[in-house]
Amino acid sequence: MELAHILNYDFVQRAFLAGMLIAAVSSILGVFLVLRRFSLIGDGLAHITFGSVAVVMLIGVSPLYITLAALPLVMVSSLAILKLTQSKRIQGDAAIGIVSSIGIAAGIVLVSLSNGYNVDLFSYLFGNILTVTQEELLLAFIVFLIVAATVIIFYDDFLAVTFDEELAKTMGVKTGRINTVLFLLTAVSAVLAMKVAGIMLVSAMLILPPLIALQLSLSFRMTIIASVIFSLLSVIFGILLAFLLNLPAGGTIVLLNIGFLLFVFVAKKILPAQR
Repeated sequence: MELAHILNYDFVQRAFLAGMLIAAVSSILGVFLVLRRFSLIGDGLAHITFGSVAVVMLIGVSPLYITLAALPLVMVSSLAILKLTQSKRIQGDAAIGIVSSIGIAAGIVLVSLSNGYNVDLFSYLFGNILTVTQEELLLAFIVFLIVAATVIIFYDDFLAVTFDEELAKTMGVKTGRINTVLFLLTAVSAVLAMKVAGIMLVSAMLILPPLIALQLSLSFRMTIIASVIFSLLSVIFGILLAFLLNLPAGGTIVLLNIGFLLFVFVAKKILPAQR
């Protein structure tokens, strides 16, 4: 079947649109997370997502609404991570480890209670972008608008908190509110990204595109834009390659991001030598 013919299907069009929206959201938020050394929050929230999916599957929620049902649990968990990171007794990476351990342990126990792994759970673990529903596409679009509007309106506040939270606080920036918004939006992004890359690779969508963009030594605003561009390219070509070569889309997308990162590393080594 030709690729042009495949693109006529509604579920394929939803996959591309949802993938691009989620990629944009993840790459924007990822810049702030990477610079604030919260890169592993994506991995932590992925483990929480696993536990949340196990919970709603055990309850008997329809597969069409599992993403929406798991969202509140992951958002609450992101706030728990934020509270723990603000504690002077627990460092940020340890806080993420605590909450993620609870998520993965609870998920394993609940899965065992629901008669073990099944096809539905594996699709969430490793991603299945072709199963994106109309409701999930609409949610991805709403989240994209919220993230874009939030970053544009509070750009200066996000910038100040990212580089020096204490200084931003003395300048009158409501750092608590900014942190809460960032963590909640990241939680939503992590839940949506599990359909694209799977729970196992959610953190890659939050970390890799910003890392690539940061290697280019651009201004902060242009770094965000470059992160979005790399993320979009990886999703578009990742899905296309997945169709053409019969590969899993999530893994292909992440490997393309790795390829972009290696290319930038090599280019930075070669270009100065030519000068």
